[in-house]
Amino acid sequence: MTQTDLIIIGAGPGGYRAAEYAAKQGLKVVIFEGDEVGGTCLNVGCIPTKTFVHSASFDEARERLGQVVPQLRQGIEGILSTSNISLVRDKARFVDTQTVEASHTGEVWRGANIIIATGSETKLIPVQGLDDPRLVDSTGLLSLEKQPRRLCIIGAGVIGMEFASAFQRFGSEVTVIEFLKECLPALDSDIAKRLRKTLEKKGITFKMKTAVQNLADIDADVILMAAGRKPRTEGLNLEVLDITLAPNGAIPVNENYQLSTLNSQLSTVYAIGDVNGKQMLAHAAEMQAIHAVNHILGKNDSIRFDIMPAAIFTTPEAACVGASEDQLKEQGVPYECRKAFYRANGKALAMNESEGLLKLFSEPNAGKILGCHVFGAHSADLAQEASVLMCLGTTIEQLRDMVHIHPTLSEILFAAAES
Repeated sequence: MTQTDLIIIGAGPGGYRAAEYAAKQGLKVVIFEGDEVGGTCLNVGCIPTKTFVHSASFDEARERLGQVVPQLRQGIEGILSTSNISLVRDKARFVDTQTVEASHTGEVWRGANIIIATGSETKLIPVQGLDDPRLVDSTGLLSLEKQPRRLCIIGAGVIGMEFASAFQRFGSEVTVIEFLKECLPALDSDIAKRLRKTLEKKGITFKMKTAVQNLADIDADVILMAAGRKPRTEGLNLEVLDITLAPNGAIPVNENYQLSTLNSQLSTVYAIGDVNGKQMLAHAAEMQAIHAVNHILGKNDSIRFDIMPAAIFTTPEAACVGASEDQLKEQGVPYECRKAFYRANGKALAMNESEGLLKLFSEPNAGKILGCHVFGAHSADLAQEASVLMCLGTTIEQLRDMVHIHPTLSEILFAAAES
């Protein structure tokens, strides 16, 4: 049995970030990964989809995918080969609260602390025809060697919308089927509707408020299942920890990402990233990793997990941080809403990107910023600036006094504050 300070199960964004940070703090780390390092995000998620989004054709996307992913993977391999980190290329399962064994070799490690960072996997909705050979998940779609002439996407969330936008641009005939009345439910409904209408004008067909019953009824060459993701816990042998998973399959944790919410004896076991189901975003996993390691070290931090920006890399982009107008109304929170349009921004017009809207929400009387939801070119950058301001408790009045470079798209945020 090998003793170490920290065991990490999974080398995705949360896992490798935890390993890197912990090692720099002097902890000896053992990290398990039974597949390629980088997790879903690097290998079949965030990076590949963005490579598709920023490619002009299907063939170019596939070629660039073969260049970008290995390069980034090599960088992570380098991080995990530094001193204080031992990479075990195998899956791990629990023996007890401080002990794991390698799934294939049976080798055993004991850690003072253990972090579960196994990520998530495609969630299949219960419909007839799941054995249809046309059905793929995002991994399968990225592996296609031939561009589909007709692509049907089940689900108008982030994954579905990004692929819909990319394949429509490649020239595929794209149809999106969504059970809800609007796409991207985390986004302000006004912004989401405008984005959907923009994509409809580009040629994407949306069938909203539609439930799929049988895949055989779908007229398409390829069907993408993009109805969400579920935490990946299979094979961890969590039974020995005597825990009960949440209804969505996630591992319940407390504010420090410990499993001690379930059992006081589990204070040395943590779960970060998609597997805890809190905020299924790569950057959320990375920051949860830092917070968990800080807690292990007894260090305080001021990470604001209640302020979590997110982006959807369609064409045009969409992004958000904080509450939407729908949520503020539902919660009965007093607010002011300010709007600014891309068509009134010099840089946007110069870029030929006049389609877009930013909504800025704040406390009454030009108080603190409560949220920012936007669609249009470089939306992610605008939401990121709003996120920084929110973390600092900035008011609309203070934002009005902040100089913004001219001409830039960031003036759209400034214009909203002045409205």
